[in-house]
Formats: sequence, structure tokens, C-alpha cells
Amino acid sequence: MIRVLLADDHSIVRDGLRRLVDGADDMTVVSEAADGREAIRKADEALPDVAVVDISMPGMDGLEVVERIHGAHPKMAILVLTMHEEEQYVVRAFGVGASGYITKRAAADQLIKGIRKVHEGGRYLSDDAAEALARRMGKGPAERTSLDALSTREIQVLRGLALGRSNREIAESYAISTKTVDTYRFRLLKKLGLRNNAELTRFAIQNRIIES
Repeated sequence: MIRVLLADDHSIVRDGLRRLVDGADDMTVVSEAADGREAIRKADEALPDVAVVDISMPGMDGLEVVERIHGAHPKMAILVLTMHEEEQYVVRAFGVGASGYITKRAAADQLIKGIRKVHEGGRYLSDDAAEALARRMGKGPAERTSLDALSTREIQVLRGLALGRSNREIAESYAISTKTVDTYRFRLLKKLGLRNNAELTRFAIQNRIIES
């Protein structure tokens, strides 16, 4: 049996995912988590074969959750499940250790197939995620946006600032100093040609880093 961890902050979503997983004859849900920190703890405790992780949970950025679980358990397959279809998230999720990427609208049809694929050591992309990745790979230098120039950590700090989190809260989430957060904020303003946090928030909404 493939042992699965489900991490999503919406209990209704987890219920639906659990029914899908438990309905398959070769896998079972062994643990669930409602936020990023709990997902990391449950991964340590349950040691599932596959962790299905929502990238937009409260408390800790989903990319950080994936990176930490992968760092602690490199053989554990991680399947990202998200509302985000943007190529930025697809590329960055694989960059921090994800084995697969499925959008929630594709979950009913592709979740079980994705879990089996990553458990076998393969990679899995839902159709819309694959299309987003293809769009990014097909971009020429002239088509690259300012978002493409940001590092994963800069994206994470941007998201934290746009969500209204304090420098201290962001620093604690990523085990960095508040001074380092200030440095990232300065870099973001400079790279993006913006003046303050309000403009950073507007940019994050326009580029779907956060939901409006």
C-alpha cells in the first residue's frame, strides 16, 4: 500500500482528497495536516511514501514546506496540489524538491495517477501545469517578465509582505533574521521598480502571487 499524507488547510478539500485516495485499492491516507508546520511535523511522524501538499497553506509558505520535507526526507515523494497554474509556481516547486504538480481542478481525474507516478520515482504534471511549464520554456529573453528575475526566496518574502505579515513573522517562517528580510524587501523594491509595501502587494495580486 502507498502511504499518503494530505496537507491542505480546507477540511472539505481534505475530505474529498481522502475519499479519492481511500477509494483506490493500492493506497491509504495515514495522516493529515491543516497548515505548513503541521505538514512538516506529520511528515516526520508518519513517514508517508507520498506527501500531497497544498502550496498556499497558512502559517508557512508552501514552497518552504516542500523544501523542508524534501530536505529531511529526500526519498519521500512530494506532490504539490494547488490552485496556482502559473509557470512561476510549477518551476519553483520542482526546484525545491517536488516530484509532481497538480492543479486542484484536475485533482479528481489525475490525483491517483499522480500519486502512483511519483511513488514509482517518476515526475508528474497535470495537463494545465504542463501547459504552463511549456509556456515558460518557450519564452524568449524579450518575453521574460520582472517576476522571472526573482529568486524563490524573494518570491516567498514578497508573498509574506503582500499578505501583511511583519518582518519578524516572515523571518521566523524561513529561519532568517529580520535584517535579512529587510535586505530582501529592498531588493524586491529595486528589481521591480516599486516604492513601498502597498505597491508590492498590488504587484503580488496582479501576478497572482497571492489571491485578491
